[in-house]
Amino acid sequence: MITIALSKGRIFEETLPLLKAAGIVALEDPESSRKLILATNRPDVRLIIVRASDVPTYVQYGAADIGVAGKDVLNEHGGIGLYQPLDLNIARCRMMVAVRNGFDYESAVRQGARLRVATKYVETAREHFAAKGVHVDLIKLYGSMELAPLIGLSDVIVDLVSSGGTLKANDLKAVEHIADISSRLVVNQAALKLKHRVIQPMLDAFAGAISK
Repeated sequence: MITIALSKGRIFEETLPLLKAAGIVALEDPESSRKLILATNRPDVRLIIVRASDVPTYVQYGAADIGVAGKDVLNEHGGIGLYQPLDLNIARCRMMVAVRNGFDYESAVRQGARLRVATKYVETAREHFAAKGVHVDLIKLYGSMELAPLIGLSDVIVDLVSSGGTLKANDLKAVEHIADISSRLVVNQAALKLKHRVIQPMLDAFAGAISK
């Protein structure tokens, strides 16, 4: 049995064509089903639905053989014990520093002021500001990041930005690009060896689909 870990939403939807290229079709839609384990048209392949941030952990410990996770999540996880053979070029967005309109970010950074940074991506933020020589106090939040600078919890936020519409609606603006983000295929290293005959054709099919 091959177990593939996916998260609901954009990643699941954009992974479906890649699965189809490998001859794998989910028999239920996770958005309408309450099931966390979904059967597919192949009796030897099943999908499990987990939180996006948990995908690398399930794959690392062998509860899943394969998973799809954003580079943002993998950076925070560290990628320990994972083989990352493919950038799937799906769920693309940008990791950005954003501030409320009117905040002079350039002066704050240039003067060496200590910044309060609200983010879900603590490791990414720590590395980014350390490379700039900026001292920061990191405040970990799990959602509603845009609220933090508006009510004085933080000076800046580090978050994923797609269209920028949410920032604009909350009187914020992106001021610095940290990294382009897309989703990667991750594979348990032991599974790749033990189940190579089944997994490798899937990897080849995914690679062929994204190259078209």
